[in-house]
Amino acid sequence: MRCPFCDNEDTKVIDSRPIDDGKAIRRRRECEKCGKRFTTYEKVETTIIMIIKKDGSRQAFDRDKLMNGIIKACEKRPVALADIEGVVDSIERGLNNMMEKEVKSTFLGELVMEQLKDLDEVAYVRFASVYRSFKDVNTFIKEIEALVGDKNK
Repeated sequence: MRCPFCDNEDTKVIDSRPIDDGKAIRRRRECEKCGKRFTTYEKVETTIIMIIKKDGSRQAFDRDKLMNGIIKACEKRPVALADIEGVVDSIERGLNNMMEKEVKSTFLGELVMEQLKDLDEVAYVRFASVYRSFKDVNTFIKEIEALVGDKNK
């Protein structure tokens, strides 16, 4: 690592610690020529995953958008924010592990619904109603009957 002050290539790490729950490392370095100290950060470089929307357009995966959608589905429910973050982490990790650069939005929606079904059934039905564009009450009833049927298996 080059020193930002004198451009010397010889620097040494004097302190190193994990940050962001172990997702990055903060390093304090010292230049062996001028003696000045500086900080560097190291984190895993992730690839951008494109989501293919129903209309064929493409949009970069947005963790915040996913988080907001799940928060909205869990509104006024006894679901901790940590649990929601866990769901988002799990989905994001799953997408990254697939090693695919493009994923259909329908696949992403199904992943969310799988996770919500285990987290909170009401949040699941709320999300499903928007995701699957329920047209009437009968569609709600069918989804709830399927949920109850899955639970009794």
